[in-house]
Amino acid sequence: MDIFLATGNAHKAEEFGRMFAKAGLDVRVRSAKDLGGMPYVEEIAGTFHGNCRLKADALRAIAPRKAWVLADDSGLCCDALQGGPGVDSAVYAGVGATDAQNRAKLLEAMKKAPPHKRGARFECHLILLGPNQEVGKFVGQCWGKILEAEVGTEGFGYDSLFVPANEERTFGELSPAKKDAISHRAQAFQLMRSEEHTSELQSHSDLV
Repeated sequence: MDIFLATGNAHKAEEFGRMFAKAGLDVRVRSAKDLGGMPYVEEIAGTFHGNCRLKADALRAIAPRKAWVLADDSGLCCDALQGGPGVDSAVYAGVGATDAQNRAKLLEAMKKAPPHKRGARFECHLILLGPNQEVGKFVGQCWGKILEAEVGTEGFGYDSLFVPANEERTFGELSPAKKDAISHRAQAFQLMRSEEHTSELQSHSDLV
């Protein structure tokens, strides 16, 4: 079966593709590009869940009637910034900002933060929409800390600044397989593929 991913972020599509494959599910993750591109969504909900639902509904509106849609909204929440950049993670340095610009702004914002204030978490919200109903909402979190300088070139976004708990290396240093096992997206994905929801997906695989 096919699931259309409500994002224009190619890195996220790659991650989900790997996770579905590793889970042994007969699912092909298709990009919003296959539907002509992800519709513009003004992310004004103020919460990860709210923005995730906006994305899901936007792609659901142009997807084939019997298709399934998976939407993701995620970001980095830092203790020293009272949970920021949070829902604004992708545009922290401004609309159209690059990952490098966002990281630079974060480093500047946290340059005076002492070690005990450098705690942070990545948070991911997923919404899976079936042809006629919302199937589920899933939340994953990955706790860790923010370094004072970038380390590593793997991953994307803020990965080179974030060291997950119980690890000594940043997401920017970990292999894709390792990150897929412990990340916030991995945690949300594991909830989604729980026995109950996996069975529901498989039972509807003839619809797409």
